[in-house]
Amino acid sequence: MQHIRTTNAANRLDRLPITKFHKRTILAVAFAYFFEFADINTFAITAPVVREQWGADVNHVAYVTSLSFVGMFVGAVVAGGLADRLGRKQTLTATTLWFTVWSFACVFAWDIWSLGVFRVLTSAGLSAMTVVAVVYISELFPSAKRGKFQAYAIVIGICGTPVTNLIASAVVPMSDWSWRLVYLWGSLGALFLFFVRRLEESPQWLESRGRHEEAEAVLTRIEAHVTAEHGPLPEPQQPKPKGPSVKPGLGMLKDKKFLYPTLLLSVLWITQTIGFFGYSSWAPTLLAAEGVSVEDSIFYVALTTVGAPLGSFLAAMVTDRFERKWCLVVFGLVIAASGLLYGLTFTPVLIVVFGFLVNLFERGYTALAYAYAPELYGTEGRSLGTSIAYGLGRLSNAVGPLMIAGVYNGIGYQAVFMVIAGTWTLGALVLAVFGPATRRRRLAAEAAAAAGTRPTSVTATP
Repeated sequence: MQHIRTTNAANRLDRLPITKFHKRTILAVAFAYFFEFADINTFAITAPVVREQWGADVNHVAYVTSLSFVGMFVGAVVAGGLADRLGRKQTLTATTLWFTVWSFACVFAWDIWSLGVFRVLTSAGLSAMTVVAVVYISELFPSAKRGKFQAYAIVIGICGTPVTNLIASAVVPMSDWSWRLVYLWGSLGALFLFFVRRLEESPQWLESRGRHEEAEAVLTRIEAHVTAEHGPLPEPQQPKPKGPSVKPGLGMLKDKKFLYPTLLLSVLWITQTIGFFGYSSWAPTLLAAEGVSVEDSIFYVALTTVGAPLGSFLAAMVTDRFERKWCLVVFGLVIAASGLLYGLTFTPVLIVVFGFLVNLFERGYTALAYAYAPELYGTEGRSLGTSIAYGLGRLSNAVGPLMIAGVYNGIGYQAVFMVIAGTWTLGALVLAVFGPATRRRRLAAEAAAAAGTRPTSVTATP
């Protein structure tokens, strides 16, 4: 058999229209996202009840939340390495199962420390699954459309947050033990196994590992599905000569083309993590501490999270139409203003309105960032770079909850939201000044794909 030097995977995928294959892939990833978003705030939701039952205080909640973000950092970095070594599909499956198994273990926690250990292990799987899913979508979808479909996956997935909060608002007050059902709900993500058989490995990853025959087989299957739906395909753009590649691994940190985006994205994810989790993880507990009943605080937060899927949908409308960098800047500044106003009121209607705006624009910001981050890397560095930056963002919030608790205890409730607004503003300014633009590159890829007019056989090798 003739050895294939390149399968031209990126250009072959770029000229494909969206088909049932792409929609099936998005549905599978959205299902995993749904239970990731369902699970990510379960501790915040149940913390007020746990505090009462086990005599825990705000500092105990801070320690568990902080250690959970350490778990997120470890999970993200390990998953980035595994995705490079084992493949995107296999790692996506393993990380999804990991977080659902440990979420199930939370059902049987007997004190704040056992629950904390199980949450750390769950959190490692949550961030691990996220970074792999982001890279997986980026490498399977045409570059001109990947942002929109990344956001669509989150539109579906993010519904896990309000659904879980509404379920929690109903079941938590039922009895002394019913808060455990919130974690049982989160463990249903294990049903992702039913989707795995229909997923394909990333041909770009296979190509980068020198597994050209396997990449060719995957591309041929995908192109066969597309041809069956849309007819003959245009010729792909020919691959451009590449310079010497850097061997995947931490040694890539010496490469400026890898280091610069990693530092930039680290700032993006650090400010996003402290800004968002400082808000979402603490809103129920701080409202309750300020005299709002546990039931009302959970209900108010549940209402605000209804804005989350709408925010992802808004991102889907703008992500491929405008420069993603500037969309992120605008969204970040709106979040800062809305979060600050949230902290300045105790009127129930205004709590819900400003909380709704925070959730709407924050989840839009997240969807934009998921599409933006992988575009700053080549295939060899995409998984590791994305995972390091995302992991450092999560690790930063190991001190975030302790900082929030210190600000709350030392200065007061409103000061917490001033700090949160400041982090969002800082992230927006850094991105505005130093963030690379990516839209021109996407438009060039779209134009090149549209320029192809000659039909090609689905079994042809470029």
